[in-house]
Amino acid sequence: MPTGRSIYELDGDVRVNGLPATLQTLIRLGDKVETGEESYVIFAVNKDAFILRSSGMMTFPEPVTSPTIKPTAFSLDRGKALSVLASRNTRIATPNAVVGIRGTGVYLETTPELSYVCTCYGVADLATFDDPGINETIESEHHDAPRYILADTNVKNRIQPAPFINHDDQELLLIETLVGRSPPYSVPKSVTRTRTQYR
Repeated sequence: MPTGRSIYELDGDVRVNGLPATLQTLIRLGDKVETGEESYVIFAVNKDAFILRSSGMMTFPEPVTSPTIKPTAFSLDRGKALSVLASRNTRIATPNAVVGIRGTGVYLETTPELSYVCTCYGVADLATFDDPGINETIESEHHDAPRYILADTNVKNRIQPAPFINHDDQELLLIETLVGRSPPYSVPKSVTRTRTQYR
């Protein structure tokens, strides 16, 4: 990424804090990023990088100053997002899940009924948003244990095994490269993408 740039690529209706975004738009902590239908944006905030797919909304909280509060890297309020996060203790929030992480790649999808979480690599502590006692720790080397986290409190097992969907290693390689890193496994450049678009 060139110095002073946040956005690598965008297409369609992309807004930052409600205003139309361009390649020159800076995205900082405290900002809200939204995409319309058939739109996407690929961007970085500090040492974290993201692909926000269509009809999505992410918010980036202001930095936490209290040492007793675990900071939130971002909230995925709706939609689908792939993220790679620099090594640190932080968390991701959706309307029905909290994901504690320590530097990892994570793909998320969220709807009012459930959140999908794939720990692409690294360690993630999954929990339901309304009951932290319902939790599971995932240690993944390569998309080993995707999960659905259900909002319905009447379901006995609210964290359930899920399939691998809607993201690929070439996308992870792209966004890790934006922040000067590479995935912990080799992604040959000759490998054909399993997806044809970023939306």
